Amino acid sequence: MDLPTYNLGNLAPPDIKAYLEEKDIVMIPIASLEQHGPHLPLLTDTIQAEQIAHRAAEKAQVLYTPSVWMGYSPQHMYGVGQGTGTITIRPQVLLDLYYDIARCLIHHGFNKLVFVNNHGSNNKIIEPLLRRIRYDTGAFVVMSKLFAERYLALIDDIMENPPEETPGWHSSELETSQVMAADESLVRMDRAVHQVPQRPKWFPESFVKPDGAPDVEFQGHQFFVFANDHEDFTPSGVIGNPFRASAEKGRKTYERYSDHLAAALKEFEKVEVEVHTREWRELV
Repeated sequence: MDLPTYNLGNLAPPDIKAYLEEKDIVMIPIASLEQHGPHLPLLTDTIQAEQIAHRAAEKAQVLYTPSVWMGYSPQHMYGVGQGTGTITIRPQVLLDLYYDIARCLIHHGFNKLVFVNNHGSNNKIIEPLLRRIRYDTGAFVVMSKLFAERYLALIDDIMENPPEETPGWHSSELETSQVMAADESLVRMDRAVHQVPQRPKWFPESFVKPDGAPDVEFQGHQFFVFANDHEDFTPSGVIGNPFRASAEKGRKTYERYSDHLAAALKEFEKVEVEVHTREWRELV
């Protein structure tokens, strides 16, 4: 397959037709545009999703769409007039957007869709979408979530922050390293802070809030979920310590994640899929 790029947006229709003669799978990178503290750009999650999808695409020879930078991030808005820049999309609007993208791709001949998600809060709303696409069309649809937070998995030997310095959390060691690896000029380490999350003032003192997850610890267990805003527990927007970050760590983690995704794509290619509803004319 002789393609100049695997980014679908940079191809012309003859290129896509040629690809579809050999493969029927495509990736859709999705993320967010939200504050990442004083030292990282709003596009941090999207930069990571783009980097992982691009690298996996080259390794597996699979197309990917331009990244969808709109995401679900209400907790990152902060106060009126504070200028954090976060843009969050209401869940149903965002799900309709993802659905429309999927239906267009299926209409054109793709049978297998892989949403490459790099924003944790998108996970909260997307499962019904995956089912809707599958039930409406018969297409194979899956989401990857190749980011860390509490689950370091593939990259725990690369990260140096101890657990209390939350290596995979918001704007900490991992995210700072991965933006450095993509474009070091976007990272302002002169502004970086080491922020330990604080218990929201309105929480009962018996509840513990160690990170940005919605579940909260009480009597040693995590059976309760709160709708927290980010500013409730981190005034800077950072959760953890970004000062051990490096571009080299970012490159290594991108390679681990993209290797894992590329291997999964190869397996997905083997799946037999019968799309029962391909044409889509609900365009207005």
